[in-house]
Amino acid sequence: MKAHDEGKPRWGTAQRLEFIEFRLFWDGVLNRADIVDRFGVSAVQASTDLALYKKLAANNLDYDPSQKRFVATSLFSPKIFQPNADRYLVQLKAIGDKVISISDTNIGALPAIDAMPIPHRRVDPNILRRLLLAIRGQRGLNAFYHSMNSKRPIPLWRDITPHAFAFDGLRWHVRAYCHLEARFKDFVLSRILDLGTEIESGKSASDDVHWHEFFDVVLIPNPKLARSQRETVARDYEMSDGCLHVPVRRALLYYFNKRLRLDVADEADDPKETPVTLADKGEFQRALKLADF
Repeated sequence: MKAHDEGKPRWGTAQRLEFIEFRLFWDGVLNRADIVDRFGVSAVQASTDLALYKKLAANNLDYDPSQKRFVATSLFSPKIFQPNADRYLVQLKAIGDKVISISDTNIGALPAIDAMPIPHRRVDPNILRRLLLAIRGQRGLNAFYHSMNSKRPIPLWRDITPHAFAFDGLRWHVRAYCHLEARFKDFVLSRILDLGTEIESGKSASDDVHWHEFFDVVLIPNPKLARSQRETVARDYEMSDGCLHVPVRRALLYYFNKRLRLDVADEADDPKETPVTLADKGEFQRALKLADF
């Protein structure tokens, strides 16, 4: 058994210390019961954890006898974890979508939240499991797939060799080599109705050039916006020198184009609906064409 690093908190203790700091940073308050309820430890252990945190970050918390709880001080500075707004908001969204419950997170005081509802696309867990196994085993599968291609109006059994998953902002795809069309393409997970036997791999994942190559999309504020609005958009997207470089897999360029509405930015009547646009639309269109879209 590997010896415990001297001076370094054990895993369980480290998790509780991070929880203490998380609550102090995001909620501003904490009491012993919060630690007891979250981790199922005794009140004595919770007091020990708080004393240890006080030792590590003496200026971060005080005990408020009137509230009977610990509060973050005005000098609070994270010592255990790096606060991440994106991670916090992702958890809020997952709670709002009822994917997880608040008890699955370190969040304490839950604000009122909601998210734009997106019609659910059912993915069979057994199909997902078999796709995962095929990817890990570098094998192909016989798939019963219903394409929206007008040339194939009904579901069709076809051989695929999956190697990756991709989310386009609305739905999940499996990236795979299609034996029928002899090329790599995306298959919508919810349209895979069944999976048959395993087959020999058609192509290696390394052969999927469009998956492995990235295209540098350069975004700028929509020139149709007022100057002050363009400046706000630049700050909003953390642009440098008025532009933002976004590396996008060539296989995902089509979805990136659609989700940011870059394809209609020039035609939109209200530029506020398309706050960012392409610095070089011609280069982007050529990249889309090369990626088989």
